[in-house]
Amino acid sequence: MNIITTTKALEAACDELLQNAYVAVDTEFMRETVYWPQLCLIQAAAGKTEVIIDPLAEELDLEPFWELMADERITKVFHAARQDLEIFFHRGGDSLIPHPMFDSQVAAMALGLGDSIAYDALVKALLKRPIDKGPRFTDWSRRPLSKAQLEYAMADVTHLRDLYPIMLERLEKKGREGWLAEEMKVLTNPATYRLDPEESWRRMKLRKTTTKWLAALRAAAAWRETEAQTRDMPRQRVMKDDAIYEIASVAPTAPEQLQGLRAVPKGFERSAPARRLFEKMSGALADAESYAPQAEKPAPPPQGIGPTVELLKVLLKFVAEDAGVATRLIATVPDLEKIASSDNPDVEAMKGWRREVFGEPALRLKRGELSLTLQEGKVVVSEIKPPPR
Repeated sequence: MNIITTTKALEAACDELLQNAYVAVDTEFMRETVYWPQLCLIQAAAGKTEVIIDPLAEELDLEPFWELMADERITKVFHAARQDLEIFFHRGGDSLIPHPMFDSQVAAMALGLGDSIAYDALVKALLKRPIDKGPRFTDWSRRPLSKAQLEYAMADVTHLRDLYPIMLERLEKKGREGWLAEEMKVLTNPATYRLDPEESWRRMKLRKTTTKWLAALRAAAAWRETEAQTRDMPRQRVMKDDAIYEIASVAPTAPEQLQGLRAVPKGFERSAPARRLFEKMSGALADAESYAPQAEKPAPPPQGIGPTVELLKVLLKFVAEDAGVATRLIATVPDLEKIASSDNPDVEAMKGWRREVFGEPALRLKRGELSLTLQEGKVVVSEIKPPPR
């Protein structure tokens, strides 16, 4: 098994990988004790080339690998790529996101194999191969790695290399390459991986809607996220969610305001992080009106749309079964309520492939151009011809 530990060997391996139309890629990482995931292993397979790259090796510069990932002549194949891409975005220089790319989990969704199918289930379904799950929960940062660990890591990409052409052919036969392309736009959008501390309040539940509380919550959450990023530690180790809610309720700008809060560690108010919190809070409260996030409760759906929503649910189930995908992948109940209320709602169900398979039929059903009937216990969707003039 070829384990890459030097830059020269990595350059040679990447040259070999680049001779192929696509390369399967996977990573192993640790993130339990850090904010930024620690990249511990990279596996790649293309054609007959199979390599494991050790990012922790002292004599290794990953630049040749980043260049491979940025090379648009070769398709990069992942499974459930989001965490891998997050690492590449923050480690690869200039916010690298591999392109073009193919995510086998997303492709499985488009093929009707499940909206979040596990890798081992996909391999079993399409390749009829079992996967050894034993080393899955291993510490990939320890060296040396055992033969079993390396074999497990390598199998992840050799299976993926063999899955890709099968899945691509099935997508082409079903005419669903466009489905995959639309989902890839989200996955390869840099905004997906930008971790802006000022937006971290979105992780929290909005227990109140007063301006001061919302401003204090945003400030406390942003302070915690900045501390976590700067100190490279999990946000919950900086301060737990319960403490953030308590801090938002008090909106402290001085040490004595933190004393007595149950979820805040004793003595924290005298620390350097606490001083940074007070500074952040003071700035937020200086203009709470503009700093507080907008948190208006969504308006209740209009009265009288219930029957339309129920008909749309039947149509959604019919369309999902016909396409071989889960209903929730196409539309949610709130989507249906908005479609029932408006002919131009801003919902995912009315965009891209979802609009094609469901959104347009939904509008036609609303306009009375389609009918839903039962025939031998099955729902049938039929055209309604306009009456002759």
